[in-house]
Amino acid sequence: MSVPDLKVTIYFVPPRFQTTHPTGKNMLLIRNLTYWFILSTSLILLFPFMLLALPVQGGAHKMAQIWVRILNWSLKHIIGLKYRLIGAKNIPDRPSIICAKHQSGWETLALQEIFPPQVYVAKRELFKIPFFGWGLKLVKTIGIDRSNSREASKQLMEQGMARKNEGYWITIFPEGTRLPPGEKGRYKLGGARMAKMFEMDIVPVSLNSGEFWPKNAFLKHPGTITVVINPVIPHGSGTEAELMAECEKRIETQQPLIEGKGPFAAKNKKTTASLS
Repeated sequence: MSVPDLKVTIYFVPPRFQTTHPTGKNMLLIRNLTYWFILSTSLILLFPFMLLALPVQGGAHKMAQIWVRILNWSLKHIIGLKYRLIGAKNIPDRPSIICAKHQSGWETLALQEIFPPQVYVAKRELFKIPFFGWGLKLVKTIGIDRSNSREASKQLMEQGMARKNEGYWITIFPEGTRLPPGEKGRYKLGGARMAKMFEMDIVPVSLNSGEFWPKNAFLKHPGTITVVINPVIPHGSGTEAELMAECEKRIETQQPLIEGKGPFAAKNKKTTASLS
């Protein structure tokens, strides 16, 4: 008795087709629903362990890192959203101030994988979000009141010094908020002020995450995000204004070179005032 030949055909679906064809859109939705399910359930399941780890120095932060690794794995293997890193050799061997471009929520996850243990500067309203906001407080996120600039500056310096003394890196988004690809906001002096006061160097970071993960969008799209670690700016190489001007220059010089790769790339670049 002969066995009939089995013919297997493998179809490759190009990335553009994945998001434009009805079948591709359905699959993208399913992948994103899976990602959001993993995000929410893993956060709820790990939160009690974060509480239990509080008595251990850095324990809650280590538990949070497990959650971050789960999400980064999910983005890569479920959504198909990867990244390439340029300039890894520029990462210094001592805690520094990371000043990064901010286009989406992606960098709040990926930078924790790229750099040593760090704390973020974030708006205090995020602390009110159940589980997520509570987790931010447990990992010692620097929360500031953006409605009161004087109070925000005081909070930044006081909490920042405490985190620096604990050995953490500090990540801040100098434009203050997420902006769509191609747009540039005012670079605020908070990062440079911390660099001078804490004697920590500045690491400028360029990226194009918003081209695949738009602001406030439910759907994240497959592709490859580019992250550029620019050369370090020594904290003693200028005034606060000069440090931030140099940081802005290094970040924005790289942006046109890495943008225009994703489905949500900017068609026309917009710019606001550069420095405040």
